[in-house]
Amino acid sequence: MGRYEKALQATHRRIDDALANAGRAPGSVRLLAVSKTFPADAIRELHGSGQRAFGENYVQEAQGKREALADLRDVEWHLIGPLQSNKVRSAAAAFEWVETVDRPRIADRLAEGRAAVGRPMDVLVQVNVSGEATKHGVCAGDAVALARHVAALPELRLRGVMGIPEATEDADRLRTQFRQLRGCFDALADAGFDVDTLSMGMSTDLEFAIAEGATEVRVGTAIFGSRRSRGA
Repeated sequence: MGRYEKALQATHRRIDDALANAGRAPGSVRLLAVSKTFPADAIRELHGSGQRAFGENYVQEAQGKREALADLRDVEWHLIGPLQSNKVRSAAAAFEWVETVDRPRIADRLAEGRAAVGRPMDVLVQVNVSGEATKHGVCAGDAVALARHVAALPELRLRGVMGIPEATEDADRLRTQFRQLRGCFDALADAGFDVDTLSMGMSTDLEFAIAEGATEVRVGTAIFGSRRSRGA
């Protein structure tokens, strides 16, 4: 058993335990393996262990890995980093999901780029619940308006909400911000949108996120180890 496979199994056990502790159904949280900065071979190993969804931060890096893994037809590529305007068209072709739609213009340009692909792209509205200037995302009060804009674009398929809380060891503060993200997700559902994905929680806090209703957790360090620098 390879190093990454062992870590993947341990992460699945954490997710299963968190679901049981929260009284939630087994299998109700999906794992997104955050493979940014790690080589294509690492993704190949995890794919052999059954992992299919992978998260990348940079369009060009993901394109290179996608080419190297072209024989793996069922890999699902998620963009989880901020999307620059000049990379939108490339992202529309390189990813199945974009989890970081944070303004109407990005949604419009993704839709334009996706038209050439011939099938809708799954997207999440990114919400900034911590209010930190260094984080991307709309404020919670604007989530429904952005979701309405996304839902009106036939080339995009609105799936839900993504967010990143502040880095803190204060469990109550973390859970409050996860609860706010859950509130945004519920607001979209109450507004009539058919949403099914609440992406929140990472290696250090996935248990709290699952307790507050996450349906997808984004885990990198717990699977791959410490992050490599780009180009390493």
